[in-house]
Amino acid sequence: MFDIGFSELLVIAVITLIVMGPERLPETVRTIGLWVGRLKQMLSSARNELDREVGMGEVRRQLHNEKIMRDLENNKATLEDALQQSKDQLEEVATDISQVADGTGDNKA
Repeated sequence: MFDIGFSELLVIAVITLIVMGPERLPETVRTIGLWVGRLKQMLSSARNELDREVGMGEVRRQLHNEKIMRDLENNKATLEDALQQSKDQLEEVATDISQVADGTGDNKA
């Protein structure tokens, strides 16, 4: 996000050590850590609250349900096509069998 490398952090640490002094540096680092933690917690709670207010969970659930319904429709269409093909093939076989039984079919033997 900020694209800060190790060398930049090292320079910042040395400058901070010079400005703050070794006596106050641990306390300052601790305070900065607390503020960063509080900021992260605040941003996290704001994001969760926004998600609840906007109803993102419901939107995600609805999108998931719609995807499942599309998949079911696609599977249904595929299955109906396969069943229709099987039915057509069975009707052809039944016609051939009835023609052979009646003696009207082609005698290939």
